[in-house]
Amino acid sequence: MEAEVPDGRQGRGSHGVMSTDKTGHILLADIGGTNARFALGHGDETGPIDYVKVADFPTVREAITDVLARRSGAGRPSRAVLAVAGPVTNNRCVMTNSPWVIDGNELQPALGFDSVHVLNDFEVVAWSLPALKPADLIPLGGGEGLPGEPLLVVGPGTGFGVSCLVERHGARLAVVTEAGHATLPAENEREERVIACLRKRLGHVSIERGALSGSGLQSLYEALAEIDGAQVPHRDAAAITKAALEGSCALSRTTLEMFCAILGSVAGNLAVTFGARGGVYIAGGIAPRFPDFLAASAFRARFEAKGRFQDYLRNIPTRLVTRPDASFLGLKMFADHNPD
Repeated sequence: MEAEVPDGRQGRGSHGVMSTDKTGHILLADIGGTNARFALGHGDETGPIDYVKVADFPTVREAITDVLARRSGAGRPSRAVLAVAGPVTNNRCVMTNSPWVIDGNELQPALGFDSVHVLNDFEVVAWSLPALKPADLIPLGGGEGLPGEPLLVVGPGTGFGVSCLVERHGARLAVVTEAGHATLPAENEREERVIACLRKRLGHVSIERGALSGSGLQSLYEALAEIDGAQVPHRDAAAITKAALEGSCALSRTTLEMFCAILGSVAGNLAVTFGARGGVYIAGGIAPRFPDFLAASAFRARFEAKGRFQDYLRNIPTRLVTRPDASFLGLKMFADHNPD
């Protein structure tokens, strides 16, 4: 998931995880539409992170070449694992918000790597889940989770990402989905009115566009203003969140409360769908901005509100991911389990 570039070129690297590949360096990258982050993994360690502005390089190949030239003393990586903010088909991603095309099959010979894996960014977050520590998480209710059962991650941000990590017979697979484009469900009459309002504007009201994203939060705000007849200023997602947390706008607070409630319902639906009895994790760029508000909201009650399956949901833990470099944990975990 794309992160803001802090002051300076380098940040703190990921904590080490157990590795099945103790030889050679691995290039790890988290590539968004605006910023890209690169680090070198070696054995159990991941080195410092280089931050690169996508606009500074015409292609990802030139960006990687520049990073490796500046890291020439650290050892030449033999393979690469790249997380990208976009759909991946045949080890290739055409970025939505930048001119970069990340094609692993082209980068491999061009840069002299033995292998290049291109993964969706939420697939990578799913890979990170077993390596996250209690300090990386804020509990949001539920039990301890069942060992070996699927782990689900959902993330409202620019879009709505969903991925599930499944482990069977010692093998792991991260299932990538487009669940954000499924139809937004309503749990009560007020939400039905909001969705009816949005349907006039959008046609199909998806989870992502209708509620659980930056633009979705704004859609909720505008729909609630319309059905309540409220005269409020135009606000984007950041301004709605700020006004809600400050208590300066009642409609903004109502909007954020509905956002959290819907997030709970959708996360519960997906937990049942995937049988995610190992745990459900909330990531993305929005929810970590208001952990206390989320914990005090209807999120958990709505997560469990599944009628006869309430007991099934009650035992599933929900946790908020607060670690900013979780994607690098996921990249390393994938590399360790796929040493080819």
